[in-house]
Amino acid sequence: MKKLLFGALVLGFMSACNSDNISNQNENPVNGEASSADISAKRGCASEEIRKEALQNNLELRQKFATIEANTEKFANDIKLGKVLADGTVEIPVVVNVLYKTSAENVSDARIAEQIAVLNADYTGTNSDASKIPSEFQTIKAGDTKVKFKLVNTIRKSTTKTSWSTNDDMKKASKGGIDATSPANYLNMWVVGKMTSQGQTILGYATFPESSGLWNDGVVIAAPFFGKTGASSPFNLGRTATHEVGHYLNLRHIWGDANCGNDQVTDTPTQTTANYGKPAYPLYNTCSGVQRSVMFMNYMDYVDDAAMFMFSAGQRTRMQSVVATSGARAGLRVY
Repeated sequence: MKKLLFGALVLGFMSACNSDNISNQNENPVNGEASSADISAKRGCASEEIRKEALQNNLELRQKFATIEANTEKFANDIKLGKVLADGTVEIPVVVNVLYKTSAENVSDARIAEQIAVLNADYTGTNSDASKIPSEFQTIKAGDTKVKFKLVNTIRKSTTKTSWSTNDDMKKASKGGIDATSPANYLNMWVVGKMTSQGQTILGYATFPESSGLWNDGVVIAAPFFGKTGASSPFNLGRTATHEVGHYLNLRHIWGDANCGNDQVTDTPTQTTANYGKPAYPLYNTCSGVQRSVMFMNYMDYVDDAAMFMFSAGQRTRMQSVVATSGARAGLRVY
């Protein structure tokens, strides 16, 4: 189990290397009707890599990041001391921005509703596969995180672009994208046909709470991995959005983006690196000479959609801290 090492976390962001943007090893085009043969079986998102670069280049963001982490630790301690009643559900308003070239990329209203339903099930612990959580993790499962989502608007725009990168052009009307709707008060999600990072196809990426209210704040997901109906296996259960929204709510990858790294959550077992595909339980890793059963079924790992189905209680606390009235995303309560 991990302890909160705030100073080490800050230094880690300034020096550690990570490569979480790699999701496949081919250059085949991917669209909303792509088959599983068109993509690799490996999940990838560029959120942590983008965050690292942003923190390196922006002192103000580093200061916000430090404040958020300090507030998160205080919030967790206040809960332990009974100073916080974490029983008020926050319903986050969502704006979905769809950029499409083909009809397959123009995801339907039904598919968007499907994705919101997946988010609500996963974040309230009512997902049908929650019954698969192993008994050893039952006592630390999050259950209801007290975070829900409500679709308030869908904005669609036709484009001639066949691929988008992580340079945030999809978030700029001046670059052919769609400007965010009041990002301090709404979770903006952009759906694009295909997305790459360093020449490789990725599933999605997100901004972290230190970006709250900035023009580029939100989550981006490639159309083949958005929702369920028509999505590409093995990422066709809507869990890419669950993973990326986790970053948006201040969750790191469960392996801490380093060998035996620290995700700043005390109840997630330390693990050597990301897991892929559909691992068989139990799966053991050894870090610092201690062998542990790893929580590969956590939404913040890289396993296939069908293999991830839980948050931990510690992750729930981190998410609650950023949407609390004193949190970095308190503005999401107002709409």
